Amino acid sequence: MDLDTPALVIDLDRVESNVASMASLARASGVRLRPHTKTHKMPEIARLQIEAGAAGLTCAKLGEAEVMVEAGFDDILIAFPLLGADKLARLEVLRRTARIQVSLDSVEVATGLAELGVRSGQPVEVYVEVDTGQHRMGTAPGAPTIDLVSRLVETPGLVVVGLLSHAGHSYPISDHAQRSALVDDELRELLATQLALAKLGIDVREISVGSTPTVRDEMSRRGVSEVRPGTYVFNDTLMLAHGVATLETCAAHVIATVVSRPSPERFVLDAGSKCLTSDGVGRPGWIQVAGRDELTIEFVNEEHGVGRIDLSRGVPLSIGDKVLLIPSHVCPVINLFERAVATRGDLVVGALDVTGRGRVR
Repeated sequence: MDLDTPALVIDLDRVESNVASMASLARASGVRLRPHTKTHKMPEIARLQIEAGAAGLTCAKLGEAEVMVEAGFDDILIAFPLLGADKLARLEVLRRTARIQVSLDSVEVATGLAELGVRSGQPVEVYVEVDTGQHRMGTAPGAPTIDLVSRLVETPGLVVVGLLSHAGHSYPISDHAQRSALVDDELRELLATQLALAKLGIDVREISVGSTPTVRDEMSRRGVSEVRPGTYVFNDTLMLAHGVATLETCAAHVIATVVSRPSPERFVLDAGSKCLTSDGVGRPGWIQVAGRDELTIEFVNEEHGVGRIDLSRGVPLSIGDKVLLIPSHVCPVINLFERAVATRGDLVVGALDVTGRGRVR
């Protein structure tokens, strides 16, 4: 492809295949699919997901939700606590045209949402996030979650629709058996908490889970009502390492140009951390050069990607040559570009604006 570099390239054929495959798995499992838009941040991709059968969208931040509502989507879960008058005012605007659910793990966040629910005459639907092992956000399973839910169901202006978790602690685990055991633990804790609430007369009907490494296992487990994968739409080298993606399902690449050959075994690209991020540095194959396994990316600076060539392979590499890079973590890579080149195979067919880029508030 004769493109000015560095550039983000999205293969629409692969995206459509990935979207269809996940939607088919969800249908076969009888589970709602609510994909995470934080990976792609593009209404055009979200539309493909909805048309394939997704029940709604998950957004990481209020700003992402605003982008999606403006594009016409009307069923969104914001999987992040919303705190403060400014955010609550923006949420109030969104709720005039869309169903918006919010996750939380504290009374402090619930208080503001409840006030909005009372003021508007329309209770705010909330998920209580449960920490099933990542130790990022969420109340502990069992008593702490039961205590919080018990308080929230008595709070005017709120409706507790379910429990939510994210198995983010699965990402370092490449062994499928270990990830499957992690999912067993996740669901055991969620369902035990749900059952304990039911014995108190509290019906928390929904169990929402999701991460791309674990979603296939989660869909096969009893009690899951909704899954929220995100990375699957594009995939990256971490998903390759976990065996949940193949080179053929990697749909997002950064195309870069060789700008220097300072020694026979070394090359420098015009794509650095401002295009690729440094996530995963040090992991074997952390950034891969598609179709060129004799090339290894060793490190990135802000503007430079520095790699090594296996001279024993006898494959030439010259200044001016272009390469396609598979990112180590595709979600932040998408956020580094304002626009992506859309392709089908080797044919450029248009452009995709990353409309949700930078919408971190």
